[in-house]
Amino acid sequence: MSGAVAVSGSGRWLYPLVLLGTGIGWGMTQPLGKIAASTGHKPFGLIFWQTAVCVLVLGVLTLARGRRLQFERRALSFYVIVAVLGTLIPNFTFYFSIARLPSGIMSIIISTIPMMAFPLALFLRTERFSWRRIAGLGLGLGGVLMIALPETSLPDRAMVAFLPVALIGPICYALENTYVARSGLAGMDPIQAMFGTSVVALIFCAPVMLVLGHWFPMPLTPGRPEWALIGSSALHALLYAAFVWLASKTGAVFASQSAYVTTIAGVIWAMVLLGERFSIWVWLAAGLMLMGLALVRPRQGA
Repeated sequence: MSGAVAVSGSGRWLYPLVLLGTGIGWGMTQPLGKIAASTGHKPFGLIFWQTAVCVLVLGVLTLARGRRLQFERRALSFYVIVAVLGTLIPNFTFYFSIARLPSGIMSIIISTIPMMAFPLALFLRTERFSWRRIAGLGLGLGGVLMIALPETSLPDRAMVAFLPVALIGPICYALENTYVARSGLAGMDPIQAMFGTSVVALIFCAPVMLVLGHWFPMPLTPGRPEWALIGSSALHALLYAAFVWLASKTGAVFASQSAYVTTIAGVIWAMVLLGERFSIWVWLAAGLMLMGLALVRPRQGA
């Protein structure tokens, strides 16, 4: 499948609207993840319950639509690759980092996905070189540097040591975006594809969780952190399906621009839900992100 984007008719409005909705929703999952990690629960324990909720939500939606899991070789390959690159590795680095970094900063780190996806897309020849797009991605990168370099950008300069770990997730998402844009959904619809992915992720996560001692029981009466985990997981399941559909339709680079919307929405949600406040460097970074988003648009197709 080519990474080209044919944006004509309803696609001119539908794709940007899905991009916007996905970014705003994912921005909310950042502070919710911070709340969920506030109990001190270990990453793979949180990932286990997150994927369990995803399996439940997506499983109900799949069965209600008269669909079922696919077990063809292409589908199984899709499940495994997306489970590893889109769930297990990035969620581990997310929960590890979010416990040590402000939620708003984690939202800004997400903006590095397009910078990593674009070189991959060029290498695979699914996207064409564009100076305008390079300029947009450069502005996004400048925003990230405004967070990492100034002395007053982070509450504690020791937090800088965790930024490289936080960047592992975007690398995995960029690889996943490129894979989905190039290979498609293996003949499945997005909800069906992400249901299978969540099942595989749950199967892979369970033994790792037990071996590492990350297991924790879900309370019969969930508290605020547990409800945050449940809510963010259900939201994540639906948003992930929408994102995978978007990547398969528009290409890896355009779909990755949801990271910019996630960045701005995540900063705002962090202020509303967590009471976080940010330096002038963070707001300047946010401005650069929006400018970058305006420059990086879907490529016109035939």
